Amino acid sequence: MIAIRRARPGDADAIGEAHVGVWQSSYAGILPERYLSEMSETRHAAEWRRVLAYPPAGHAAFVAVATGPDSPDLDAGAPRVVGFASGGRARSGVREAGEIETLYLMEDWRDRGVGRRLMRALAAHLNAIGCRSVMLWVLRDNPSRWFYQHLGGRPVAEQTIRFAGEPVVQLGLLWEPITVLLAATAPTADQ
Repeated sequence: MIAIRRARPGDADAIGEAHVGVWQSSYAGILPERYLSEMSETRHAAEWRRVLAYPPAGHAAFVAVATGPDSPDLDAGAPRVVGFASGGRARSGVREAGEIETLYLMEDWRDRGVGRRLMRALAAHLNAIGCRSVMLWVLRDNPSRWFYQHLGGRPVAEQTIRFAGEPVVQLGLLWEPITVLLAATAPTADQ
């Protein structure tokens, strides 16, 4: 069973572990291998601990927590953070625009509707704080971009950034109005 809830400072270690694990599995061959191999769960956990304890105004993070017998990689009944999402008002400074900053899901938990549920929680939060549109940046070579586009994210920008000294192309995807994302992530009968 998967529960989606607001992240708490006590989740920081689990989020740090998930953050590093997802990057190392998802970005192999896309981002520099040296950078990926040197990622630190401890450093990421410390950063998440700070963000969760003192979130910027309007910022929120949600976790997907797995429990129960349908979770083969879990000890019986032991909950585990298997994914997370975060965002807030757009960093561009447009007051009525929201931005999804992170959405990471452990590989074994993909294709189960968990990513869509995390997107829904974050979109509902952004809508509640007055965001009328939402965007995110995704690496062009990241296969997850098709997930976002399947949910109605429309490519509106492309830029080359430098990451760990290497050029990487990222795409900006937009849901305008935000109700496009809310409709695309609406609960289904099996949830």
